[in-house]
Amino acid sequence: MEYINEVRTPRYAQDKSRALVEALPWLKEATGKTVVIKYGGAAMVSDALRQQVTDDVVLLKLLGVKPILVHGGGKAVSAAMEKAGLPVRFVDGLRVTPPEAMDVVREVLVGTVNSQLVSAINVHGALAVGLSGMDANTVVGEPVSDELGRVGRVTRVNAAYLQSLVAADYIPVLSSIASDDHGGCLNVNADVVAGEVASAVGAHKVVFITDVDGVYEDISDKTSLISKMTLCEARELASSGALSKGMIPKVECSIKALESGVPRAHIINGKREHSILLEVLTDEGIGTMIYRIKGSEPPADDFSPAPLDPLARHLAL
Repeated sequence: MEYINEVRTPRYAQDKSRALVEALPWLKEATGKTVVIKYGGAAMVSDALRQQVTDDVVLLKLLGVKPILVHGGGKAVSAAMEKAGLPVRFVDGLRVTPPEAMDVVREVLVGTVNSQLVSAINVHGALAVGLSGMDANTVVGEPVSDELGRVGRVTRVNAAYLQSLVAADYIPVLSSIASDDHGGCLNVNADVVAGEVASAVGAHKVVFITDVDGVYEDISDKTSLISKMTLCEARELASSGALSKGMIPKVECSIKALESGVPRAHIINGKREHSILLEVLTDEGIGTMIYRIKGSEPPADDFSPAPLDPLARHLAL
């Protein structure tokens, strides 16, 4: 026989049921669709937060959403480089990655961070497949500049391979290492990879997990958090010079993804418990959503929305 060790009033149960009902329209709108999630920030260095993020991803999967998880691992890479006696230096927010540092970057991102995320997801079953951008040339790039070394920009994405994993009901967990056209590998900013993957696979939305609550109109004013803004407003804010240095790549990648045809981008704080669920499945959300106004700007000619599963097609009628 089991007993409830806390007092659960009818109000307690009603609050739970209201939360589920509130999620219904958002879940109906998201189920059967591909969502790319970029995992980063403080949520990467806390075991508890990492498990919450991966639990959110699994729950979305069980509710019919098709997640693709993209990750970097900046703090872990910096620590490993310092341990190896390699200089840690950034230019315009990008890590300088000389050839001798590339093995360290790859070992951390593929061998450590990716394995941790796959393991955290797979405690719930055989759900996650870990891969780097080099596997099946999932992400191919080219060097940005001689000054940055092996830092790359994305030139193409093997969308068919990712979509085959999603169609087989797996969650791809992709580290931000790319291959080049000469058999080498490149270190690519994970925000960039997430935006490019979202565009290539026809994602319904892309979610960037970071260390702050979202985009602020004035970073020094904590009351200026922007809950929603259009693509045009995001462009204006990005060109105004008001964005903090860490937010610039996330907003720029959001803009590029939306210009390619992705309907929505979200920027949320991974330090908040279950921030993914709160942003995707509630009325108010928890971060910043950037969205295209339907019909205002046609998507790029090569953008093709990911196919819906049978249930999602019924819900769309």
